[in-house]
Amino acid sequence: MIVLSPSLLAADLLFLCEELDSVASLGLSHVHVDVMDGNFVPNISYGVNMAHAVRRHGKLKFDCHLMVAEPEKHVEDFAAAGPELITVHYEATYHLHRLVYRIKELGIQAGVALNPATPVDVLKCIMPDLDAVLLMTVNPGFGGQKFIPSVLEKISAVRDFSLAQGKDITIQVDGGITLETGKLCLAHGATHLVAGVSFFGSPDRRAFAESMLAAHT
Repeated sequence: MIVLSPSLLAADLLFLCEELDSVASLGLSHVHVDVMDGNFVPNISYGVNMAHAVRRHGKLKFDCHLMVAEPEKHVEDFAAAGPELITVHYEATYHLHRLVYRIKELGIQAGVALNPATPVDVLKCIMPDLDAVLLMTVNPGFGGQKFIPSVLEKISAVRDFSLAQGKDITIQVDGGITLETGKLCLAHGATHLVAGVSFFGSPDRRAFAESMLAAHT
């Protein structure tokens, strides 16, 4: 199943409830919560209260993408908000297996994100323990950046490696996802598209969502 998750980083947070209602009204089931600390990435977004707000809204599943240094200090707080998935960066922690195991102990699916310049080979030892891999298609920190085409090869590599291991893993892509780049990602094996500016900034969100989800058929 292909999933489209609008990223709340690009939503109008003054009207968060209305923005979440808009997503749900289109038949979409997920939103993406980008958490930035101003340390691991240069921007600051929001904290665990945003995750709790999405949970209180109650109509949508959500995942938390922790673009933070030392994510092991924060996973328990975010798990308490009830996301479907928590994703941490390979580049942000020294003890990745320990962190992935802790997320799963908390009853949450675990994912690992890779920055564009990080090779997928680093995942080989931990892939059997993962529910999802998130491939950054821009350098993390800001919305509205230009898509990095070389990541397409990484999508295919993760797909092939997971199939070789007999795993049905979620392959998520995040950054610069438009109708054009989203279709390319799907063609290379992505299963979960995160779209921020291109979704929330679209004059016709329904048409955008329908076109994106139809791209894999």
